[in-house]
Amino acid sequence: MTPKTLHLSPPKYRRDIDGLRAVAVLAVVAFHAFPDKMKGGFIGVDIFFVISGYLISTIIFESLDKGTFSFSEFYARRIKRIFPALILVLVACFTFGWFVLLANEYKQLGKHIAAGAGFISNIIFWRDAGYFDNAADTKPLLHLWSLGIEEQFYIVWPFLLWVSWKRKFNLLIITILVATLSFILNIQGVKNNAVATFYSPLTRFWELLIGSLLAWITIYKKDAYQNVELKMEGWLDSIICLKKVEGDGKILSNVLSVLGFFLLALGFLRINKDLSFPGKWALIPVLGAVLIITAGSKAWINRAILSNRVAVWFGLISFPLYLWHWPLLSFARIVECEVPSRNIRIAAVVISIALAWLTYKLVEIPLRFGKQGKVNVSVLVVLMVIVGYVGCNTYERNGLSFRFPKMVQELTNFQYNYQQEYRVGTCFLRPEQTYKDFNGCHTKAIEDKKTVLLWGDSHAAHLYPGIVKRYGLELNVVQYTASSCPPILNFDNPSRPNCLKINDFILGYIKQNSVDIVVLSAVWTHYDLSKLETTINILNKYGIKNVYFVGPVPQWIDGLPKQLLNHHNKNFPHIIPIRMTTGLNPNFINLDADLRRRIERIGAIYISPKDILCDDNGCVTKTTDTSDSITAWDDSHLTNSGSVFLVSKFLNF
Repeated sequence: MTPKTLHLSPPKYRRDIDGLRAVAVLAVVAFHAFPDKMKGGFIGVDIFFVISGYLISTIIFESLDKGTFSFSEFYARRIKRIFPALILVLVACFTFGWFVLLANEYKQLGKHIAAGAGFISNIIFWRDAGYFDNAADTKPLLHLWSLGIEEQFYIVWPFLLWVSWKRKFNLLIITILVATLSFILNIQGVKNNAVATFYSPLTRFWELLIGSLLAWITIYKKDAYQNVELKMEGWLDSIICLKKVEGDGKILSNVLSVLGFFLLALGFLRINKDLSFPGKWALIPVLGAVLIITAGSKAWINRAILSNRVAVWFGLISFPLYLWHWPLLSFARIVECEVPSRNIRIAAVVISIALAWLTYKLVEIPLRFGKQGKVNVSVLVVLMVIVGYVGCNTYERNGLSFRFPKMVQELTNFQYNYQQEYRVGTCFLRPEQTYKDFNGCHTKAIEDKKTVLLWGDSHAAHLYPGIVKRYGLELNVVQYTASSCPPILNFDNPSRPNCLKINDFILGYIKQNSVDIVVLSAVWTHYDLSKLETTINILNKYGIKNVYFVGPVPQWIDGLPKQLLNHHNKNFPHIIPIRMTTGLNPNFINLDADLRRRIERIGAIYISPKDILCDDNGCVTKTTDTSDSITAWDDSHLTNSGSVFLVSKFLNF
């Protein structure tokens, strides 16, 4: 048989499977738009995995069986199915990001565009995940992780089946072995490294392979399945009708369909992002999808609900809808600098549906089913390579900061070396460090000069640059600060087990040394403040009459640099304001008033950063007209300029 006669065997079209696609994609969209209402909607991706494994394996099994399998035709179909909509979405994200993203954000988008074009998004997001990683909802292409897993499956699985078929291995055994190994890795991995297990193809392939197993049974054991179906049908009929009747398979199909929908409903209601997923929980949507597909088009739910025109329509546009919805929601989050309002999210969903339909009608159908198929494939491959290159170039050129005026370029490229300025690892301890790691935390002692001890977490550490730069020649400065350790005695937190001994060590130092002023500062919103009075009373008992309690500093949603640039983009003329109210989180204002009353009642000296940094015109954003003079480098941590400005207002010598 010559290559010209090789043609893949497409599976028989089933409207109910398109309806199942609709259930999957609408669940994902609902979860992303309204996570509080549809907490388990993300399992729609797992439903997609089963459908993909079933349909792709059906094509491969039948084509191998007939001797008509062709790698070139297989991948040509995949390219025409996936590339058109994906290229369009990647280009749209790049274009929109040009106008709204900062340099570091655009740099990240470039990397994610390249990853999406190369179908390795899951690997990139796996590698980048961590404490300092950007919030998930500010990554417009985060959803492409699932597409990466599917495409990696499409590369590995056809080749493995082809080799096994050539060597006359049992394809069922191969499928079961690979699926079992992947499932075991999934169960073990979710306990040890949940992030890796979520993104790794090795721990996700079993979901697609369950669909492959169903495809094998449907093709090669159709008669055996029908015999089992008839026997179970007779058994069910005898229970329901109390007599033996001739079964036609409808009752069993309906039972399977109902059970499948029950499992999906259970998953949508019971599974949430706080559970270890996928793990064993992924069995619920996977088995639910398998039962619904197995039930077939004659089951009432499949026929009346999944096969209705609306469900099928959403199923047909499910792929472009999946691609469009998340970038729209993510960009809305970025532009708004907070979770968008309900109306904006509804609008984003409606627009994504419209774009999905237009993409399906004007792009996907013509390129998939139109003439000049080979030319289309070549063009699509070249376009995808170009898109990937543009993404890489954007990443390598640090987000193309030339898009902004000079002042804005400086601001977008601004980096604050907090590790050095806060003395991370020596006087500002990391979570895993103990008090024994304090090293060189005293400035050179000056006789007849007062000693100031700085005690607290990162919001105490960010005061150190200001104290040293403003009063370094006038004070002896001692810095004992530790990440997530407030200056509260007997503070015991299992996630920060070293804090108790760190604070005991600091109190011991105060007791044994001459300290004139103790400055207490922390991210007060994060802690139980019930023991504050005891701590301050003990300090007074040790002769510390000047206990300065520093209240909350201004809190900027998404960080001050981002808010300044948003203000620049939205206002004309383009200026960077000295004071600003937009982007402020008002919670710190209410906390300031509450803490002031509490601390003044205790008897300590209350320092209000709100009163120092803010007035009716807003809070101070910069002290000069240079980018390095901005007062905070993230949502609340002060830069050197901000620290000097604040400290000079309450330490007066």
